[in-house]
Amino acid sequence: MPARQLLSDLFDAAVSAADPAVMVPHHLPCPPRGRTIVVGAGKAAAAMATAVEAHWPGPLSGLVVTRYGHGAPCQRIAVVEAGHPLPDAAGSDAAARILALVQGLGPDDLVLCLLSGGGSSLLALPAPGLTLADKQALTDTLLRAGAPISDINCVRKHLSAIKGGRLALAAWPAPVVTLAISDVPGDAPSVIASGPTVPDPMTVADARALLDRYAPGATPFLSETPKAGDPHLSRSSFHLIARPRDALDAAAHLANQKGFAVIDLGADVEGEARDVAARHAQLVLKTTAPAVILSGGETTVTVRGRGRGGRNAEYLLALGLALNGLAGVHALAADTDGVDGSEDNAGAFLGPDTLRRAASLGLDGQAMLDDNDAYGFFAGLGDLLVTGPTRTNVNDFRAILVS
Repeated sequence: MPARQLLSDLFDAAVSAADPAVMVPHHLPCPPRGRTIVVGAGKAAAAMATAVEAHWPGPLSGLVVTRYGHGAPCQRIAVVEAGHPLPDAAGSDAAARILALVQGLGPDDLVLCLLSGGGSSLLALPAPGLTLADKQALTDTLLRAGAPISDINCVRKHLSAIKGGRLALAAWPAPVVTLAISDVPGDAPSVIASGPTVPDPMTVADARALLDRYAPGATPFLSETPKAGDPHLSRSSFHLIARPRDALDAAAHLANQKGFAVIDLGADVEGEARDVAARHAQLVLKTTAPAVILSGGETTVTVRGRGRGGRNAEYLLALGLALNGLAGVHALAADTDGVDGSEDNAGAFLGPDTLRRAASLGLDGQAMLDDNDAYGFFAGLGDLLVTGPTRTNVNDFRAILVS
């Protein structure tokens, strides 16, 4: 089988392991005596809502918000598309509507909350004293500074009227059941979509320290989040229905079937994309063929140039430069949601001939990496992986074939 086809098949296996149509039905709670209100946010939210509608035995209503282009047809649950990674007015309006939907419920009602990666940006309801423009500017600063998602979401929770457990507070005394697809290293419920239905272990002091690190001089008003032991969170339960680990396991199983030994680096890899690539290149040099090196997690990019490119394309370009055309090595790096950062590709492919082909086209890989223009590099070669929205999200997927 051609290397690129095998890499594509591994990615498809990883994505399929987190398909909401398969995962949601197994985790649905029993219908309540009262009303069922479905709310949610994230890149998988619309697909999750569709699965709920297909399998829910009684009446329901509600609203979920997802990224532009990631919607899915629903009959009883409204689907709103909004901005990601930078929040916009559509997301802010949807968050306000969601908060209003869960208020005034009773103990016999049920709030079913559907969360997935991207939910934090999409539930953009500023706390009193803040504007949407404030949140947009601060989010952009944190992203460009290369802050990991756990740090970004810590700050977001303390700027929000709905995240960090506040959605569950608003729903009291109705029980809240959360079904979540994780896109964060470690799968912490308080980090996935900034934990709108769970206690927050982070504090205002934590958020302030992060602002001092990534955005010196920023002085937004920060408000404290509800903590463990708050009685108004006692009727909220959280269920993780798909994880990055599940995606890697599915890809590893397929690789073994194809005769490749698997070196699994884990689903929680973090760090600057080009630094992670340099470490992985060193591992490739020590690897005996045939093998596949798998990893997940979420790298970051500190933006210093003016080019285009998500973290997966940047990782792959840095890996290619480090390997310098090493024979028998092919790789793929992609985001399982189908969007690498803010571009139209999921990721890209790398082969032993990548740098040679680039040179023949006048593409300077090192200069383009320095300009954060990995998208332009792989687009020029025709080596982008374009899948369109997958309507799920279990973080990044990287596979390096050594043959």
